Amino acid sequence: MSTLKVLIAYDGSPNAQSAMHTVAGLFPGATAVLFYARQPLEGFAAHLEGHPALESLQGLDAAALDVSEKIAADGAQLARDLGLQAEPLISSTMATASEAIVDAAEELDVDLIVLGSRGLRGIKATLLGSTSANVLHHATRPTLVIPSDDVADARRRTRSTTPAS
Repeated sequence: MSTLKVLIAYDGSPNAQSAMHTVAGLFPGATAVLFYARQPLEGFAAHLEGHPALESLQGLDAAALDVSEKIAADGAQLARDLGLQAEPLISSTMATASEAIVDAAEELDVDLIVLGSRGLRGIKATLLGSTSANVLHHATRPTLVIPSDDVADARRRTRSTTPAS
């Protein structure tokens, strides 16, 4: 039997960490790719060609890449500490995070995509979008969205105070 290969969308947030803990409990010893999707500033900076501000933006982008690498590396270490066989992977693309996740899952031929849920609802979800919802709608691979304990508790409270239809 082969080892399960999982792509874990990881941004260092408590929700992503919670999802990783769940994955480690459900699939001990799985191979995990800790995937951090970042958008470089080059799209923003495209119209600044030749402008002195471009150099500052390039410096900010390099610093952001360093932070992205640290987040992914820290996530991979946490996954290894939890018993997963884990490696970090950074994507620097102009695509949305959800597009980058779906594309990486295909390229890596993973068995499962895992995302933590931020629990956005209402207008926040509409304005900010939902990476997990977009991945669910566009992925061709099994996808698991895991709410953190805090998100799950908040949803339970909301359900218990909302009258049944």
